[in-house]
Amino acid sequence: MHPRRITAAEFVGTFVLVFGGVGSAVIAGEVIGALGVAFAFGLSLLAMAYAIGPISGCHINPAVTIGLAVSRRITWRETVGYFVGQVLGAVAAALLLLIIVKAPDSAYDLSEQGFGANGFGDHSPSNYPLLAALLAEIVLTGLLVFTVLSATDRMANVAFAGIPIGLVLTLIHLVGIPIDNTSVNPARSLGPAVFVGGWALEQLWLFIVAPIVGAVGGALLHGYLFTGAAPVDPEASAVAAEPPLATT
Repeated sequence: MHPRRITAAEFVGTFVLVFGGVGSAVIAGEVIGALGVAFAFGLSLLAMAYAIGPISGCHINPAVTIGLAVSRRITWRETVGYFVGQVLGAVAAALLLLIIVKAPDSAYDLSEQGFGANGFGDHSPSNYPLLAALLAEIVLTGLLVFTVLSATDRMANVAFAGIPIGLVLTLIHLVGIPIDNTSVNPARSLGPAVFVGGWALEQLWLFIVAPIVGAVGGALLHGYLFTGAAPVDPEASAVAAEPPLATT
């Protein structure tokens, strides 16, 4: 696939993820709550997995791109095009969202209301400290990258890969929203932070560093579990061989 098409696809996919996910939190968060926002992120990713997956693989997340590079599914040179599309898509989505919420007569305060930016300490939804956010972002990003790599592995049914990936992102947000609004995606964090400025930019480093560490961990875990493994016979159970006989 042409690199420009990959960059364009990642731009579109990341735009939809940020506008759909962050937009649901900013515009409708008080109505749909954390559960609704979590599903908004998961459904956005699920939709884009099938919409742009055939073009770019639908990374729409620099951490996922790094995980795939560590797993040698793409080259490090190819990551640049992915990063460009992801960052531009996230910023463009945040800009459009800003235009909407700052429409005439709007009293929306970016710094006070957060604009969906990720934060810890005083800027955490439940006042979780830096360490809690750091550990959560590493573990949750690792879970996301591991799921992406496993669901798209040669042993998996790739046609259905978007379903577990979308669902795990929903799960991740259910856990992470109270902690730091959930990042697991440096581009998603950068988009709102650019416009909030101040504290959001000061804390942005965590939502870049932690997802990268988690992505590498998730890729290494996948490599350890899947390298050298053989596909399970379609007629056999993936859980166990023969069920034990009932005893009386």
